Amino acid sequence: MNLADQPVAILGTGSYLPAKALSNDELSTIVDTSDEWITSRTGIKNRHIAAEGEHTSHLATHAAKKALEQAGITADQLGLIIVATITPDTLTPATACYVQNNLGAPQAVAFDISAACSGFLYSMKIAENMIQTGAVDYALIIGAEKLSSFINWKDRTTCVLFGDGAGAAVLGASIEGTGRILATDIGTDGKQTHLLNIPGGGSAHPTTEENVNQHLASLSMQGKEVFKHAVTRMKNSANTVIARAGLEPSDIKLVIPHQANLRIIDAIADRLTIDNKKVFVNLDRYGNTSAAAVAIALDEAHRQEKFERGDKIVLVVFGAGMTWASAAIEW
Repeated sequence: MNLADQPVAILGTGSYLPAKALSNDELSTIVDTSDEWITSRTGIKNRHIAAEGEHTSHLATHAAKKALEQAGITADQLGLIIVATITPDTLTPATACYVQNNLGAPQAVAFDISAACSGFLYSMKIAENMIQTGAVDYALIIGAEKLSSFINWKDRTTCVLFGDGAGAAVLGASIEGTGRILATDIGTDGKQTHLLNIPGGGSAHPTTEENVNQHLASLSMQGKEVFKHAVTRMKNSANTVIARAGLEPSDIKLVIPHQANLRIIDAIADRLTIDNKKVFVNLDRYGNTSAAAVAIALDEAHRQEKFERGDKIVLVVFGAGMTWASAAIEW
């Protein structure tokens, strides 16, 4: 078998949520909103907020340790660590470098990618390719976000949506009994960069004394337009991997979508002609954790035994950029 034909499997998953949960009722004491307003529009009831001094790398490290433990892999066996995040500890070095040090993984190449909510599945594609080329034996991919540091807590259209957390997976060559990644799809539409972004803090709009109070380093979103693009792109991407994998929608045991808005999730299920009972949702408890969302959901679904060995599952995501991605997996 050529290395390029070698299937790659997910060997273990892990996730971590900060201890503090912020409910809609608590949030209504901070900004002009209510539990009814948030729930009816988003489906979110709670989100977790990292403690002071708890960074994205800390969240990522906690999730990574759980994934390594489940996979039965030690950190020094890792050849690759990718952290998908839009809320890095520092602009440089990469958050993955801090995670590498925290884990004690000196053999691992470590870097970040920025693809917003699609980052975890982008990372999966990169890791799959590197394993198939023989560059590494084991890869650790992590979606981790501390979005609470990049929120304008006076803007009720955005602050109610996001939370902090991390999810991780260990990938390696598939052997009998370990399942395999069947198909992947990733894409970008750079014409839509204006719909969801953090406009400040980069070289285009560096933080200065004059603009420090303008919230340029906070998330900005045009919700209605994002919704429209999200539904279309996620539907098309999911259908693409289902077809590439040689499957029918009826073959899918579970769909794990990006956890952004319950209305988007319901619309995706309808357009994929998949029963809502086959769609995993934890949005109500965690809100939108961007790159971490699908990774956390995958770990929870796995540990809750929502699927078992041999089942086919589909992960599908959409994020700023605009980016999208999906994966069909035989567990």
